[in-house]
Amino acid sequence: MIFNSNFKEQVNHIFYGLNLSTEFFNFLWVFFSILILLLAITIGVLVLVWLERKISAAIQQRIGPEYAGPLGIIQALADGFKLLLKEDIIPSKGDFWLFNIGPAIVVIPVFLSYLVIPFGHNIILADLNIGVFFWIAICSIVPLGLLMAGYGSNNKYSFLGGLRAAAQSISYEIPLALCVLSISLRAIR
Repeated sequence: MIFNSNFKEQVNHIFYGLNLSTEFFNFLWVFFSILILLLAITIGVLVLVWLERKISAAIQQRIGPEYAGPLGIIQALADGFKLLLKEDIIPSKGDFWLFNIGPAIVVIPVFLSYLVIPFGHNIILADLNIGVFFWIAICSIVPLGLLMAGYGSNNKYSFLGGLRAAAQSISYEIPLALCVLSISLRAIR
């Protein structure tokens, strides 16, 4: 993660007294940067879900999630807990590995795409010269996971659903990539 160089040098100077190697310090720096980023993303998602439920309840003139804890902030945690305790049903004739790895292949590129997104002036997790191209390449892996999850169930209707989801993902991805690349080509001098 790139912060102001003085800040990183000050932190390095603080840890210098602990006799840590530079490689270990850099590993800790990246690890805690990723941890802080994932924590911020998780809290942001929780707040957005809470706001969506409150606003949609107000629009529909019904009771929102305000009874689960103070102001309803525990409702998202209860939903996550319910999701963790759900039974994982795998089709009897389905491929166990494809069925379980497919959703992971969908989620992992989304988290990896945050590596190259700048969050402020000199605040970026991985400063790559090809950041836009890396982002497009990583996000292009998602349709493969959708296809794997549909094919892994060994059901023609699930496979058609996975094929449809992958086609939708690709159809949105192509114009997005063209727009992003045209702007990045315009910015290069």
